[in-house]
Amino acid sequence: MPSDDSRTALLDAGERLIAERGVDVPLRDIATAAGQRNNSAVHYYFDSRNGLIEAIVERRMNWLEKRRMQLLAAHEADGGANDLPTLVAMLATPILELLGHDRVTHLGRFLEVVRTHPVVADVRRLAGADRAAVRIIATRLDTALPGLPRRQRRQRLETMATVMFALIADYERTLESGVRTARPEDAAEIVDMIVAMLTVPARAHPATASGR
Repeated sequence: MPSDDSRTALLDAGERLIAERGVDVPLRDIATAAGQRNNSAVHYYFDSRNGLIEAIVERRMNWLEKRRMQLLAAHEADGGANDLPTLVAMLATPILELLGHDRVTHLGRFLEVVRTHPVVADVRRLAGADRAAVRIIATRLDTALPGLPRRQRRQRLETMATVMFALIADYERTLESGVRTARPEDAAEIVDMIVAMLTVPARAHPATASGR
């Protein structure tokens, strides 16, 4: 098998097995699933487990970044680039679009599993030029929630990633199980649920009674 095909097979197998079994799945199992006779194939192509995870993330994020930049440009033109539901949609819908591509079968569950992994969670990664779209959207989301104290805005935006990946992973599971088929309105429903979480009114804290 040519080396490029071997690398792609390892990326596909890694994404699937990590989605199904977690980040600690044995690397030899990934190599076997990719059709590699050499159990050290992951180390040969990616140096380490972290290297494999990073390569899987980069492969998907490069496409997502390009798509989000397209959406940002389109919504800048139509004046909707600062609207909260539109901003959430620019984060979520490209992932859902990618789920429909050939051979993309476990991306949602993979992202749910690795979302707290250092390869993904390191905030310094957002500073790179290859993450400009995510950085722009995140900044605008913070501005789009002016009615909340800063601490609550930060907490909700951090929780948003957890909720988004969980919803997309569950959606992917239902598609795989055959319980449902993809519908045009599915993306809008997921976006609506995320927006509802972000915009629920803050609970007022009862004032501390004095003199008691």
